[in-house]
Amino acid sequence: MLVSRLLTGAALLMLSAATPLAAQDAYPAEGDLPAQPQVYRPLTPLSPERLEQMVPKHPGYLGALAPENIAKARPAAPFDVTGTWFVDLSKGFADYMFGPPYPKFGAEGREALIEQPKAQARGETYRDAIGQCYPPGMPMLMTRVWPHAFIQLPTAIYVISGFNNSVRTIFLDGREHSDPDLVVPSYNGESIGRWEGDTLVVDTVGISPIVSVLPGLHATPTTRFHERITRVAPDRLVDEITITDPALFAEPYVMVQNYTLQPDWEMREYVCQENNRDGADEQGRPSMDLGDPFGGLED
Repeated sequence: MLVSRLLTGAALLMLSAATPLAAQDAYPAEGDLPAQPQVYRPLTPLSPERLEQMVPKHPGYLGALAPENIAKARPAAPFDVTGTWFVDLSKGFADYMFGPPYPKFGAEGREALIEQPKAQARGETYRDAIGQCYPPGMPMLMTRVWPHAFIQLPTAIYVISGFNNSVRTIFLDGREHSDPDLVVPSYNGESIGRWEGDTLVVDTVGISPIVSVLPGLHATPTTRFHERITRVAPDRLVDEITITDPALFAEPYVMVQNYTLQPDWEMREYVCQENNRDGADEQGRPSMDLGDPFGGLED
């Protein structure tokens, strides 16, 4: 999560250096085919200092996948969540969503509750970043009606969502949260986990302001998620998520998500841009024109 602010500049420098430059014809023209130009990709060696600036690190800790970090002696985890999980819809399809009831909102939250049904009645979307194919981010990532692959290691749990192929990392190697002045906000934030008895406790901060904490309500620099994850049965997982943000809520908001283990399910790639139907124009009216992705191809 700790990323040098020079990362973007360094990446752009690399892309610039790799820009193809036409130099001479590699293959001559043939019939109706034009000559194929020779392409050179000049390489500029990177100094160790520049490479160090480009690599995301957490000072004082090895990477979560470093063999030396994984091999460190640690108490055994109370349970292993490795597997494919799916939100429990036994009570009804809409049960995957958080609320209602909702907590006591501030001005922005109340405006969202008032304006969203008005927009829906007009056939318009309202602050729907997910409908525009942005990643769901936390906590919406944990509510989507798509399978979630959990991969647990001693140092981290990787959550791979079937929706938008999103990846969330919950670090378990004892690290603290990164310096907030150096964190680049992200959709899923920085999640640090620890074991308390038979419960996995996770704190998440550093959420991008693009992310909807609740429908129509965007994250702020003070948004924080506190999760308590328990395996209540071999095939059942419960995630209790408490959202705190004095800029949005007058009180903490607690949400509970239940999951069932799906041992015979597989993860599938999902590309939102190919399937999205919720695009909107400047007036909020659905407008995405996907065109024909197979246009011009023969059967």
